[in-house]
Amino acid sequence: MSSAERHSILLGIEAGGTRTVALAATSDGKVLRRREFGPANLRLVDDSTLRRHFKTIARDMPRPSSLAVGMAGARSDEDRQRIRKAAASAWKGIPCLATNDLETALKAAPALSGVVATVLILSGTGSCCFGQAKDRTAMKVGGWGHILGDKGSGYEIGLRGLKASLYHYDHDGTWPALGARLLRALMLSEPNELITWAQTAGKTDLAALAVVVFDAWLSKDKIASDILEAAANSLARDALACATRLMGPRGKVQFVLAGSVLTQQPEFATLVERLLVEGRRGSLVNVLARDSVWGAVELAKTQLTSATVTPDVRRGPIKLPRDSFAFTSVASLRESPTEMRNPRSMKLDQMSIRDSIKLMLAEDARLPEALLKELSAIERAVEIVSRSLKKGGRLFYVGAGTSGRLGVLDASECPPTFQTPPEMVQGIIAGGQRALWQAVEGAEDDPAAGARAIAFRGIGPKDVVAGIAASGRTPFVWGALAEAKQRRARTILLCFNPFLDVPREFKPTVVIAPNIGPEILTGSTRLKSGTATKLVLNMLTTLSMVRLGKVMGNLMIDVKVSNVKLRDRAARIVCELTGCDYATATSALQATKWRIKDACRRIMTAKNTRRAKSSRRG
Repeated sequence: MSSAERHSILLGIEAGGTRTVALAATSDGKVLRRREFGPANLRLVDDSTLRRHFKTIARDMPRPSSLAVGMAGARSDEDRQRIRKAAASAWKGIPCLATNDLETALKAAPALSGVVATVLILSGTGSCCFGQAKDRTAMKVGGWGHILGDKGSGYEIGLRGLKASLYHYDHDGTWPALGARLLRALMLSEPNELITWAQTAGKTDLAALAVVVFDAWLSKDKIASDILEAAANSLARDALACATRLMGPRGKVQFVLAGSVLTQQPEFATLVERLLVEGRRGSLVNVLARDSVWGAVELAKTQLTSATVTPDVRRGPIKLPRDSFAFTSVASLRESPTEMRNPRSMKLDQMSIRDSIKLMLAEDARLPEALLKELSAIERAVEIVSRSLKKGGRLFYVGAGTSGRLGVLDASECPPTFQTPPEMVQGIIAGGQRALWQAVEGAEDDPAAGARAIAFRGIGPKDVVAGIAASGRTPFVWGALAEAKQRRARTILLCFNPFLDVPREFKPTVVIAPNIGPEILTGSTRLKSGTATKLVLNMLTTLSMVRLGKVMGNLMIDVKVSNVKLRDRAARIVCELTGCDYATATSALQATKWRIKDACRRIMTAKNTRRAKSSRRG
């Protein structure tokens, strides 16, 4: 390799239906920059969009000496010409090799001696098998897209998870545990909402559900097991067919597993590997060890010297008569402090900005005193939640509008903060996923919808359902609490109406009802009520997690370490707890895959071993 070649910059780009990865490297393999951009399937973008996409990448990457692009959907010479033409607008005068993302992934695989052909098995959002012999003869099996094919892909796995759940519900009258997991992942309350969701769901939306099916499989779910065994068989059969069509029944073949479904699900990859080895004796099976975009870099290198280029829900949906909840009527709503006018803000429209700010802060300052008067109720709620979670139960927040969004927010913060499974704390909002960012008319007025949300999440005696209703009158919330009570779950109501009169048969286990007074903006419960709700939810989950042993002192010892800031925090926590230096803490964290508890245990074990050796020498 000449000096000029050694210092040349190679740019490899791999574009697919989920994302685009760009990698700049030197010819001797030194990484200069790696960036991720939005998706770009050639079949789904027009020429002007493709040009803009490449120009965005060009602005963020070093100017290359050579370029290779592997793009999903590129099949013909005309397709490759489209890619080269669009690339020329972003990298003028730079030689460009254009191909599909299958060839780039295949090129990233190692070259092994004795192998007559390599067959790539790609399963991510979509799926395909692509083989190439030593004489450059190529063969493709599958890859027809999610409507006509994509067997064994994330899309098919997610779709089959939904279909299987609906099939079992139709035939058995039982909503399966897998279905409950899928509803939770989609923030939907009941199966009927899947119809509306499916009308706008795209390929990647369905593929994202594959992770839910895999999680269920690892928890020994029979439906998920059947789906994934079928998916593995589909991939293996396609790969074996690809090898046979390429080389006949004889010859040593290397199968390379690639794509997120195979690289991020090792148990599934092992299943596919077993089927491949059984189907073609003497074959080698490897998971693609490096990012497939490296294949594009390898192809770019050729341009330097060549211009060519389980809960049981047998009872089904609940239909509660609306008149069961007379205490939630509009007439009774008028009695709630949340609907009254605040005498201190009667002239809000005439006040200066400074005085308005002072008033808002003064109103918020009243909240701690009001919450302290509910100390016993909050304490009991924390005890109930922590006991439930210790026994394997779950906490469900149920609300509408702002209350529902705050419940979803608190639930979503638990996995990264305390490394809890997503099932442990869940949020249910009236109107489902869409209600997170826009109002869904009438969603909060249907108590039966709240009851169905509880039924289809499979809530049982070990669980806790916390209803959040600022006025204390939301029918959706009361429908959920009533159904939860029927299922012998513990129930909590958080509201800001101390005058609420609840019939005995609907009385929750715990009622937290501080009197925070009227809102500054009459009826706008996103203000004081929202702030007070956030404070109480903070207490419920944080103090429950403390009692579960996820906190030491005031340190988060189970935090999920997922970025640079959190790696630094984890190292400082380990230093605090063990007395070691920063370098030792970082080394221990790396050795334990950034699990703080394990890192502390590793360091303390090493310290105790050294003390014991020193004592024996003494």
